[in-house]
Amino acid sequence: MYVLITNDDGIDSPALMPLKRAIDAVAETLVFAPDHNWSASGHPKTMHKPLRADPVSLADGSQGFACSGAPSDCVALAWLGVSSRKPELVVSGINLGSNLGYDIFYSGTVAAAVEGVVNGIPGIALSAAAGQSDFESPARFAAQLVQVVVQHGLPSDMFLNVNFPNVPWKEMKGVAITRLGRRVYRDELVSRLDPRGRPYYWIGGEPPGGVPDQGTDIWAVSNGYISITPVYLDMTAYHFQEELRRWNIGLDGV
Repeated sequence: MYVLITNDDGIDSPALMPLKRAIDAVAETLVFAPDHNWSASGHPKTMHKPLRADPVSLADGSQGFACSGAPSDCVALAWLGVSSRKPELVVSGINLGSNLGYDIFYSGTVAAAVEGVVNGIPGIALSAAAGQSDFESPARFAAQLVQVVVQHGLPSDMFLNVNFPNVPWKEMKGVAITRLGRRVYRDELVSRLDPRGRPYYWIGGEPPGGVPDQGTDIWAVSNGYISITPVYLDMTAYHFQEELRRWNIGLDGV
């Protein structure tokens, strides 16, 4: 098994090497990560400028790649041939902060796993709640999960979104298989003027909250469980199709 490891916190993330060391024990790995932080970057595809993928020597002496593009670009470049071998599994993370509920639509970490699935490669996204400093234990869990995924396989249009709570490992209550919860964002607009009097803006605010309905990833993490959510790429609202047909949307009057 050849595992591509990437993230959205960048090649220098303190969570990257613990993850690599753990997965090295169960598979061959390649680190192909952004050369800077791409948090909350979503799923871009860089097409308007060239991308660079520079070989770098990692802390364990192995070679990886630092890419000028987004996490999804890292996966695309590795898949399209920058790597000498095509990856068989994408593991993205461990993100420095949770990716719960609607966060998956913003997350560069999740986007890398999705990019793998789009190209026929199974994907796992890993995130640790803010404040987590022990990455060794989550990394060992991730390596175990890699083995399970390899053993059983995943459907071709699905990835796993994994979130670790910020509790000591010995106090972890277990693993919960969950659904996506509903995030509540408290964004604020901060407006300022530059030295030339032109306005510029920051989007800020408090960290997001969430509705901790039982069975959701938000509930699991807030109650000390590791959350594993299987996520399909097909987001069609099948239950609403018949209702939408009853609206009789047509070309009359156009």
